[in-house]
Amino acid sequence: MPDRIVYSTDSGRVSTCPRCGQSYKKCRCEQAGASAPTKKSDGFVRVMRDRKQRGGKTVTVISGVPTENLVELGQQLKKLCGSGGTVKDGNIEIQGDHLEKVEVKLIAQGFKVKRVGG
Repeated sequence: MPDRIVYSTDSGRVSTCPRCGQSYKKCRCEQAGASAPTKKSDGFVRVMRDRKQRGGKTVTVISGVPTENLVELGQQLKKLCGSGGTVKDGNIEIQGDHLEKVEVKLIAQGFKVKRVGG
């Protein structure tokens, strides 16, 4: 582990792995075949409107979609909304405010949908 953090100005000496939370002696993140713990899904797809760090542009963000459906569903939603978008960090981002259209389409495809934010 040559590039691990050993000191932070916020908390002082760092003695635990930031990925798994174990002490560095017990950490197995760097071993071959070991994967970082993943966040378990609760079965809901979350749809939210976001404008942070986007120059005031509104983006519809969809998270919680299973990874095998991610790119395919992103293409379908972009086509439905008639706008651009991307798949980034496990989220689908659609340019513009399309909460209602996206929510109806996801429910029709059998997902459990929750609106997040305002």
